Amino acid sequence: MTLAIDPTETTAAAPAPLSDLVARDAREFGVYARTGGWAFALMVARSVRPGGQAAGETPKVSAKEFAELAECSPERVMRYYRAWDRAADDGLVPQFETLQPGQDVRLPDSDAWLSYYSARSSATSERGTAIAEAAEAEGIRPTKALEVAENPTALRAAILADPSTARAARSALLDRIREDPELQAELARDVVRTDDLKKAVATESRAADKIGYVRQIAESGQIRTPAGQTVEAPAELREEAERHLSLIDGLEDDEDTGEWAVEAYDTLKTLVADTVEADPELRVRERRTKFYGSLQKATRAFEELTFDDAGDFYEDDMVRRLEELQQAIGSCLTALRGAAGARP
Repeated sequence: MTLAIDPTETTAAAPAPLSDLVARDAREFGVYARTGGWAFALMVARSVRPGGQAAGETPKVSAKEFAELAECSPERVMRYYRAWDRAADDGLVPQFETLQPGQDVRLPDSDAWLSYYSARSSATSERGTAIAEAAEAEGIRPTKALEVAENPTALRAAILADPSTARAARSALLDRIREDPELQAELARDVVRTDDLKKAVATESRAADKIGYVRQIAESGQIRTPAGQTVEAPAELREEAERHLSLIDGLEDDEDTGEWAVEAYDTLKTLVADTVEADPELRVRERRTKFYGSLQKATRAFEELTFDDAGDFYEDDMVRRLEELQQAIGSCLTALRGAAGARP
């Protein structure tokens, strides 16, 4: 018995013939994947005549004509043209004059494209040039920096959403304001108008003053006593200042220095007071300096009093207080004269 066999059940379906259009798209995609914008720049370089070359001298067309055929702007064509021109100057690609329409050449790697292509017209402006130069100094592609500069809303969103971006922005802003007095003034106004920022600045300022006190002792080797004397710091006191300063300087940028500053300041203040008390001669000088300081303040305050129109504001309490002050001054004089008489 012979069985009838259906060919469709035993034979795999033959593949459909490859479309020339699909193959062309795949090839063009592969070229662009390998070379990036160079593939399009080559189309411009071999089809757009260089400046100064007359239309009759070459089958190439002007950038305007090419743009009309491509249904895009002449400015866009010229950005590719200039990118190829810069690369040709560097010897990376052939000069325009050596290329003919339809000619293929070996193209550079796609990674090099962004170093020559400026996708934005702002890249040729004074502002764009400054941004590009700063980007190169930071070791990044100029197009990246230009893209950020032209989309401040995106930058704001990144700063608000990402702490690391915010820290980078803060660092850049600090570098900028050192050379921009106008920005300094604007930022200062923003700070004083924002209560939370104003309080934070005041807190940090107090911490900085305390650290400055410790740093001054560690670096100069001198202390300032409570009465205002400047004297040499004992070796152990200076070593303690250096130890605290080393701890503070070793903190990470994101660590709070407030508590460390307070601890260091309080410790050094106590040691300074102990130093004064431990030295009889220094203790006497300290009391003398403090006395003269208080006497000078009292004298200045009394000298500021005027009595030309005393009748307009006279009160009995004023006389009573002056009489009490007179008695206190008398007691002070008696004590000082007694001390002078008791001296050998």
